[in-house]
Amino acid sequence: MKKNFFERFSDRVVCITGSPGAFVGVSLLVVIWAVCGPIFNYSETWQLVINTGTTIITFLMVFLIQKTQNKDSKAIQIKLNELIASYEKASNRLVDIEDLTEEELDQLHKYYEKLGKLSNESKPSSNSAGQQHRYK
Repeated sequence: MKKNFFERFSDRVVCITGSPGAFVGVSLLVVIWAVCGPIFNYSETWQLVINTGTTIITFLMVFLIQKTQNKDSKAIQIKLNELIASYEKASNRLVDIEDLTEEELDQLHKYYEKLGKLSNESKPSSNSAGQQHRYK
C-alpha cells in the first residue's frame, strides 16, 4: 500500500515530535529563550518570539494529531469489527455504532451498564465449592 506525501510526512512528524529527543530539544529552546530575557530587557519582541513560535507550532500540531487519531480510531474499529465477525456467536448489531449520535450512544451505554449489572447479579458466588476446586 503506497502512502501519499501527506500521510508519510504526518506519520514522520508525529513520530519525531513524540520522541524524548524532541521534548529535550524544545525544553532547551525555552531555557535559552528565558536566559535571553535579561539580555533583551524582557522586551515585547522577546516575548513575541516565544508567543508566535508556540502558537504556530500548536496550530499545526493540532491538525497532525487529529489526523493520527482519526487513522488510529479507524484501524481499531476495523480490528474490532473483524473480531466480532470472526466469532460466530457474536452479535454484529453494533458494528456501525460509530455512526450513532451522542444521545443514542448514551442510551446504549446505559443499556449495557444495566445488562452488566444483571449479569453480575446472576453469577454464582466465587466462594462456591465448584469454584474453589477449579483454582486449587
